[in-house]
Amino acid sequence: MNGKRKARILVVDDDPGLLRLLTIRLRAENYDVEAVENGVAAVAAASRFRPDLVITDLRMDQMDGIGLLKELQSRWPGLKVILLTAHGTIPDAVQATQMGAFGFLTKPVDKQELLDHVQKALRISGFASSDEDWRAEIITRSALMEEKLAQAHMVAGTDARVLISGESGTGKELLAAAIHKASPRRHKPFVTVGCSGSDEATLDAELFGKDGALAAAEGGTLLLDEIADLPATLQVKLLRFLPDSPAQDGGVASPNVRVIATTSRDLQALVAAGSFREDLYYRLNVVHIEMPPLARRREDIPLLVAHFLARLSAETGNRNIYAPEAVELLATAEWPGNVRQLANVVRQNVALSQTPIIPVELVQQSLGGSPGRMVSFDEARDEFTRSYLSQILQITGGNVSQAARLAKRNRTDFYKLLARHQLTPEDFKQRS
Repeated sequence: MNGKRKARILVVDDDPGLLRLLTIRLRAENYDVEAVENGVAAVAAASRFRPDLVITDLRMDQMDGIGLLKELQSRWPGLKVILLTAHGTIPDAVQATQMGAFGFLTKPVDKQELLDHVQKALRISGFASSDEDWRAEIITRSALMEEKLAQAHMVAGTDARVLISGESGTGKELLAAAIHKASPRRHKPFVTVGCSGSDEATLDAELFGKDGALAAAEGGTLLLDEIADLPATLQVKLLRFLPDSPAQDGGVASPNVRVIATTSRDLQALVAAGSFREDLYYRLNVVHIEMPPLARRREDIPLLVAHFLARLSAETGNRNIYAPEAVELLATAEWPGNVRQLANVVRQNVALSQTPIIPVELVQQSLGGSPGRMVSFDEARDEFTRSYLSQILQITGGNVSQAARLAKRNRTDFYKLLARHQLTPEDFKQRS
């Protein structure tokens, strides 16, 4: 595998014998395999296991293969799904491929045909030729960020347009670059155009000119940074380059460019106010990834601080560390500027510190002279716990038994946790 992680494959079938056989065959080829017996368990496993490929039986109780396919497509666009079918259900499987399934295999499953389908699916998804380098610039151990990265990696294998939203400083541009690095277009240009800060004529030439960004990004990826600031006339012009389909008569030949847009503003509110075109919004928002603020990934702060210190040490040759009280302050302070603000504070502290150990007083000065309102450890822990419980209840549709098993807690303890955090399982049950 040349240092790359193993491809993760989720196998779903209500036949224990076939499930075991498929697992053995795939693990023998050095794949990381998770096996479950129904569609409901598959959705929960996909959230935790983050597979690169799903192989599922077509006919199952509770949620069949078609229902699972739809659920996976809605949650993780770009995730490849292979269906297993008996001869009598081949027409259904063909219909499923028209709905977005990668393909289907008939039972009994031929070993070589299985492996050929798996290799092809992984190659098309972009996994076979990518490794963890694609995300190397994004420093995290946050479960929430890992979920966003998994979504990004799945969509990277497609040409779907992506809208990345989030507060300023959350790393939207880094995620866009990571999507490009994980995509089949990674050997072609990655071109960024900032939609704010330039006059309309300059931006027009930069984007649409003969040697502009659309031409420069041919075969690669174009990032439109802060798309909400694009002037109205250029919104119309951009729309002509982004048809719903290649056959659409837009009057302009569509370039071979994958478009990613970022925004720190609420585009839907701008559409409602009439300052952003609704049709352009939907053309850009094929897949939406929302980057969380630093306050929702506080567990990353010590990791980010260590990363910034190491980078500065490489630049300056000086080695600095923070006093324990200073690290505590950094981890609990408010960060309206998110990761960018944290990086600037660390750089400032290193520049001003008169000793290798950066004191808490210097951090306080960088944050405005006083720590301000800080989140206590207990508050941060409670916020994380409530968010975790909400996510696990959402995954299981409010099924407490399944949720408790996923959390590795007994039902009594789990019910106590729900009561303590004022969560009601019925609020998460799926309603028809």
